[in-house]
Amino acid sequence: MNMNLYGHDGQWLMVDCGITFAKQTDEEKALGIPASAPPIQMADPEFIAERRESLVGLIITHAHEDHIGAVAHLWDQLRCPVYTTRFTAEILSRKLQEAGLQNKVPVYIVDPAVTLDIGVFNVQWIGLTHSIPDAYALVIQTPVAKVFHTADWKLDPTPVLGEPYSEATYRSVGEQGIDAMICDSTTANVVGHSISEAVLFTDLQKIIEKAPGRVVVTCFGSNLARMKTLYDIAETCDRHIALLGRSMINMAESAKKAGVWINQKNIVDTHYLCYLPRQSVLAIATGSQGQSRTALHRLSNDNYFDMPLEAGDTVIFSSRAIPGNEDEIQEMIDRLESLGITVITVENTEYLIHASGHPAIDELKMMYDWVKPTMSIPVHGEPHHIKAHAALAKSLGVPHQQMGQNGDMYFIAPYRGIRRNAVKTGRLGLVNRKLSKIED
Repeated sequence: MNMNLYGHDGQWLMVDCGITFAKQTDEEKALGIPASAPPIQMADPEFIAERRESLVGLIITHAHEDHIGAVAHLWDQLRCPVYTTRFTAEILSRKLQEAGLQNKVPVYIVDPAVTLDIGVFNVQWIGLTHSIPDAYALVIQTPVAKVFHTADWKLDPTPVLGEPYSEATYRSVGEQGIDAMICDSTTANVVGHSISEAVLFTDLQKIIEKAPGRVVVTCFGSNLARMKTLYDIAETCDRHIALLGRSMINMAESAKKAGVWINQKNIVDTHYLCYLPRQSVLAIATGSQGQSRTALHRLSNDNYFDMPLEAGDTVIFSSRAIPGNEDEIQEMIDRLESLGITVITVENTEYLIHASGHPAIDELKMMYDWVKPTMSIPVHGEPHHIKAHAALAKSLGVPHQQMGQNGDMYFIAPYRGIRRNAVKTGRLGLVNRKLSKIED
C-alpha cells in the first residue's frame, strides 16, 4: 500500500495512494469464524491531513490497487488535485463512481510527453514496462534536488501491451544529475533478469491445448498483459474465453475504453458458460492469492453460480504467492484437488506460466548504471528485499543508501547543510524546512 510524500519549501506532493487487504487471523480460524470480505488497510494519512492546505497534488503512477486503491477512501482527508495518465484515470473514475465521488474529485489526465509544474515541484513522466499498461516513473525536481521515483517496473523488451522500454530515455534521466533514486525492491534478491511477458505464450498454450476439460487460469485481477496473452491463446486453441471476477472485468473494460486493448470481441458473458462444452472453455479468474469471495475461491467451494468445476478440469496458477498468503492458497488448492481438479503451479511444473512484473538483480544493475543516482532509497518490498537492494546499490558504487521503515523521513539535499546542522541540533528531521525530503 504505497503512499509517498515529497516536501520542499512548505509544500508537499503525494505519489500514489494504495491499499492492501487484511487476512483472517489464526485465532479467527481456530474459532471457526468464517472468512468474510477482507477489510481494506491503508497508510495512515494523519501527517499530511494535518497539512492539507500544503498538499499541492497527488500523482498516481499506475492502476494497481496498492498504488490507486485508497484514493476514494481517503479523499475527504486529502482534497487535492489528482494527476495521472489516461488508462489509469479510467480505472480511477470507476472507483470514484462506486464511492459516489464522480465529478467531485479534480482528476487531470496528463500528457506524459509534457513536463508539468505542480506547486514548487517540476514533474517529468518516464515510460516503464510493467504487468499493467500506462505505468510511469517520475523525475521530480525542486530548486535544491532532483529524484527519480521508479514506482513498479521491469525491463521487458517485448511487452504484450504498451511500448518497450527505452534505454536512451533512462540514460537521459541520468544525465540530468539524479540526487536520489526511490526504487522498487520487490525482487531485489532474485538472480538474473525477469522473463518477458511474451515468453509465456508458448508454454501456457501447450498446457491449455492438452487439457481435456475446462481450463481456469488465475492471476492478479489487474494483470492485463496476462489476460491479453490468454485471450490470444484461446483463439489458437479454439476455446471460448471468459473473465471471472468484477475487478478483472472492470480492468478489461477500462483498457478497451482507453484504447489500450481494443480487440475483445470474443469474450463470453459468464452466464453462457454452463451451456458450452467443457473442452471449449478457457476462463481467467481472480483469487490467485486465496482471497475469500473471489471467483476462484467460490469455484473451489463449488458455489460459483455460472460455472461448476468437475473432475478432469484444470486450474493454472499463473502467479506467485505474496508472502503471508501461502496458507490461504494451499487451502484453496487442497479443496480443488479434492474435487478431482488438476492444479498446476509455478512450483510443480517446468513450464513457464508466470512472469514477474518487477526487476531482478541484473535489471537493477542496468538501471543504476544508466541513472547513476547519488543516493539509493529502496522501497516496496519486505525488509529482506530492501536490505538486499541497499547492499546491491552499495556494491555498484552508489555513495549513499537509505534503509528505513514505513513512516520514516529522509533528507535528500543539500547534503552539506544537513550534516552541519544535524550535529548542532541532534535532530535530523528538524534541520531546515526548505530541504527536499521524502516520507515513505
